[in-house]
Amino acid sequence: MKVLIVEDEIKTAKFLKKGLNEAGFVVDVARDGLEGLHLALEVDFDLVILDVMLPSLDGWQVLTCLRQSSRPSLVLLLTARDAVHERVRGLELGADDYLVKPFAFSELLARVRSLLRRGPARAQENIRMADLEIDLLRQRATRAGHRLDLTSKEFLLLTLLARRAGEVLSRTLIAEAVWDMNFDSDTNVVDVNVRRLRAKVDEPFPMKLIHTVRGAGYVMECN
Repeated sequence: MKVLIVEDEIKTAKFLKKGLNEAGFVVDVARDGLEGLHLALEVDFDLVILDVMLPSLDGWQVLTCLRQSSRPSLVLLLTARDAVHERVRGLELGADDYLVKPFAFSELLARVRSLLRRGPARAQENIRMADLEIDLLRQRATRAGHRLDLTSKEFLLLTLLARRAGEVLSRTLIAEAVWDMNFDSDTNVVDVNVRRLRAKVDEPFPMKLIHTVRGAGYVMECN
């Protein structure tokens, strides 16, 4: 599942991105309200985690614009303000949930998962391709009914490829999305991990789903 964090505190943004990546989510980060609104309107995010106190546009303005658009993304507000009228304002503007800083990451993760299960814009819970099935909420994958023993990074890599099936993904994009790192041409972390993933997802089965596009990257598709 794809999450957008709109947060101007660099330390908080990095903390949230790292935790959500490890929990199996694909995460983008925006540092101010204008950038966040632009991304939220241009990209299909399942959930937007939105700080209220932001430069350029504050969270209230971003939320208002989102709800006036056709984007169905769920919105979880983050704020240091805990007054009742602030929480009420957020919910009245269309927020799906509200979390006051400081918070435990475990609580945020529980709320994120709860929203994605029950939200009005209920996000995609399963991805299917041929005999591969990915349960996004339970972070499980099976092929031909057999459970695949994947690490958290392998599951995130598989989910990224499957969500963008048919699209050639560059090594740079994969490195940034899965490992939160800038791709170094001298580093083979992406190739090594794709090879390990193939050993579990493809090698035991006659139909291969993960393919190399020479000089470009990787793509998941049924051939």
